Amino acid sequence: MSSCGRYIGVAAVVFCSGLGMRHLACGQRAATNDHNATKERARIVLSHGLPTLDGNKLKATVVEVNYGPGEASHPHSHPCAVTGYVISGMIRTQVKGEPEVLVKPGQSFYESPNGVHLVSANASQTEPASFIAFFVCDRDMPLSTDVNASVAQGGK
Repeated sequence: MSSCGRYIGVAAVVFCSGLGMRHLACGQRAATNDHNATKERARIVLSHGLPTLDGNKLKATVVEVNYGPGEASHPHSHPCAVTGYVISGMIRTQVKGEPEVLVKPGQSFYESPNGVHLVSANASQTEPASFIAFFVCDRDMPLSTDVNASVAQGGK
């Protein structure tokens, strides 16, 4: 196996481990109240091709993002591909040039490298929301950088 494939495999395990917080079973049967019923062992939540990466410097990072009621991030950009998986609540998200979407628990979203993330917010004014952000980067760099207002304009 190439070093690139090995790193992507490790990244998949790390990501799957993060999803385990939502009781998705990766490689083992999920517990149920009814011992006669079994749940799916694993399910594909999102599949998206990645940009060309330098396999010698790959790094996977998993970040849990928690928004209180009504909270949101300022417009920002990520230098590498990001996959998000909503754990609880509902997340509003929009990347410049794309429509705003509402992502519910158990659903995922993808952001291309260097896309301007105009909206990242809790959709509720009364309940908290959280998601896992899984970054695959090919070098050490900040995971997120703020974007000034002139770059963010024209997203919707």
